Amino acid sequence: MNNTRLYAIGEVARRTGLSVSAIRFYSDEGIVTPAEVTAAGHRLYDVHAIARLEFVSTLRELDAGLDDIRRLLDGRVTLSELATAHLSRLDEQARRIRSRRAVLRTIARQHTEAEQVILMHKLVGMSDEERDRLFDDFWNEISEGLQISPEFLELMRNGPLVLPDEPATEQLEAWIELANLLQDADFRREVKKALRETFSGPAAAMMTSAEMVGAFQRGGEIFVRAQEAQQAGEPADSPLGREIAGLYAAHLGEITETPDSREYREKLAADVLDIERLHLESIEEAATSTDPYTRYQSLVAIIDGTAKEAAEFMPFAWLSAALKASASPSDPVSP
Repeated sequence: MNNTRLYAIGEVARRTGLSVSAIRFYSDEGIVTPAEVTAAGHRLYDVHAIARLEFVSTLRELDAGLDDIRRLLDGRVTLSELATAHLSRLDEQARRIRSRRAVLRTIARQHTEAEQVILMHKLVGMSDEERDRLFDDFWNEISEGLQISPEFLELMRNGPLVLPDEPATEQLEAWIELANLLQDADFRREVKKALRETFSGPAAAMMTSAEMVGAFQRGGEIFVRAQEAQQAGEPADSPLGREIAGLYAAHLGEITETPDSREYREKLAADVLDIERLHLESIEEAATSTDPYTRYQSLVAIIDGTAKEAAEFMPFAWLSAALKASASPSDPVSP
């Protein structure tokens, strides 16, 4: 293309793929002005203006606004800054679309009444602070008077309820259901009653003590180490496997006041497989149970992503094999 030649608007339209009216519009808006206007009023464009029009056309296809394009061309904002700001707006639009999809999917599935539609729309638009306040109000009510340690209560609450920055439709649907339940007086009453029945008496007080919470968390850390070793391809009968088995035996031995032995590790190997069975049963129960507190836990697990983690958490067979390997006659086990 000749750098000095001027092109009529029809030729510019052919070269850029823009309509003549669009080129005139950009000229009238002061975004891409012609290099020259003839006495007869015909607009002529040089190669720089044509390149500018093509650039503007690309930005418009990316949904950039005219004001943003004008600021970019005037040098008041960089292309990187414009892209970052536009990406942020697109992310927010995507979040709103996901929220609306979740509401519509719930409406279609539940044949929701008009009043509930308004409520659901408000629920998915809640801020983190509003969700925290709803969550706190719920727990303050249902835990009132429970004779359990603050540590165990915090373990049950599982921290603040946070939707991910880009929640899946399943998570938004779970949030709609949960937020409705958290505000339901009957649901709160049922959960409160269930917790009273579960955590009453001396045995419950002991099992929910700070000491037991600490022991539970230490045991969980050992299971996580077993999971990590398994995922890394570490054989159960390797030195690391025997080390983890030893930590688990020592941990359970301290709780039950049982001295370490080969027989004890054989028993623990069988017990770990029972834990695996209970783990799988709890996942299945959470998906189908009508118990109010179990349903609450299931919805929270979907929202915070721990439901997927729980389904994938399967170090039990590996740890059982490690315990068996560490109980072999060739392994030194403390008497």
